[in-house]
Amino acid sequence: MHETFDRNGIRGVLHRPAEPSGDGLVLTHGAGSDHRSPLLAAVAEAFEDAGCLVLRFDLPFRRERPKGPPHPAGAARDRAGVAEAASLLRPLGCARVVAGGHSYGGRQTAMAAAETPAFAESLLLLSYPLHPPGKPEQLRTAFFPQLRTPALFVHGAADPFGTLAELRASLSLIPVRTELLSILSAGHDLKAIVRQPDTVADAFRRFFPPRHGVAL
Repeated sequence: MHETFDRNGIRGVLHRPAEPSGDGLVLTHGAGSDHRSPLLAAVAEAFEDAGCLVLRFDLPFRRERPKGPPHPAGAARDRAGVAEAASLLRPLGCARVVAGGHSYGGRQTAMAAAETPAFAESLLLLSYPLHPPGKPEQLRTAFFPQLRTPALFVHGAADPFGTLAELRASLSLIPVRTELLSILSAGHDLKAIVRQPDTVADAFRRFFPPRHGVAL
């Protein structure tokens, strides 16, 4: 069941599972999109089917401007928005919260977790933008050694923001458990996942096992 969500400055869509598992997922978008992204909708529905309460939401920069990329000066506020979204799932019955995002949204989610580890028990990072296209020397990994939240990275083999080999090498900087789910037929937009979102939900179930046999 889906419903519009607008609370404490967080706007999006809430997916309520028919049989709740007690787990929750907050999921946000990349720099050029919003919570209505087909990728986010598909992944949210797959997790909902697995018993997870899912909130796909707009970052603060997108709430202010319906179009256009984020400004670097607003990144800290976007990270605060991720943490706020996660906090809203606890009162809705979620004992464990997963924080996730696509591209820019995933990067800000991971940085927020490095700053405040307690806001989420695990991370789901879709197409982490390891570096700008064509500029592999400009790695966005400075905070990786401070990350203390287990993270599943989902990455396309044709992603210009980082090759699978580059990402695998960078994950060695993270001192907690990580895993890389490679999508061989996908680029940065992960369109292949839109057609088969269960691929991500199933991989995450293995990475972040359910409690006492519940769905996710």
